[in-house]
Amino acid sequence: MDPIPQPPRMGQRFRGFLPVVVDVETGGFNSVTDALLEIAVVLVRLDEAGNLVRGETYAAHVEPFPGANIERASLEVNGIDPHHPLRLAMPEREALAKVFKPVRQAVSEQGCTRAILVGHNAHFDLGFLNAAVARSDIKRNPFHPFSAFDTVTLGGAVLGQTVLARALEAASLPYDAKEAHSAIYDAERTADLFCLLVNRMRSVHASFTGTGNAVA
Repeated sequence: MDPIPQPPRMGQRFRGFLPVVVDVETGGFNSVTDALLEIAVVLVRLDEAGNLVRGETYAAHVEPFPGANIERASLEVNGIDPHHPLRLAMPEREALAKVFKPVRQAVSEQGCTRAILVGHNAHFDLGFLNAAVARSDIKRNPFHPFSAFDTVTLGGAVLGQTVLARALEAASLPYDAKEAHSAIYDAERTADLFCLLVNRMRSVHASFTGTGNAVA
């Protein structure tokens, strides 16, 4: 009996990295001084045909760290009340542990060496993630400390659009401005965009690797 074919694993696709989409909502632009208020991570996987598809979402509301700066202008954009009792926010260390656990599991299951952050303006999200990791004294950060995949760059190159809403529109993907600036919503839309852009480039990947497919 022939063995049952196994779906491709991500460890074969991105030099051993697992792309994980991350979005953060914050109290400002300075990752060292300003509060991390929300974090969402979205896993991506390869389907049986080798296409990248959006997977599960994990998220947490985050308590501002002691002494954190929070700019009123940032709260007006993201609509967050950092001290609302129904936020069910947790300290940074607990929030990171919550979202890191499924990431580590996915890294192992997909045969990868570590996760690599995918974001829209990715180094903004990576900066806040790294700052929270440092404050929390977390030793096992599953994410690469400085490399990232940026959908701003990919969107500009493939679609001619760098703004998330416009890139989604150009790709015929849905976007609701009323839902924007929620970490979960923005992360999921960024994941949809990343998957579409990577899938469009499968033939380019195959031509450079000489494999005839995108996952070998």
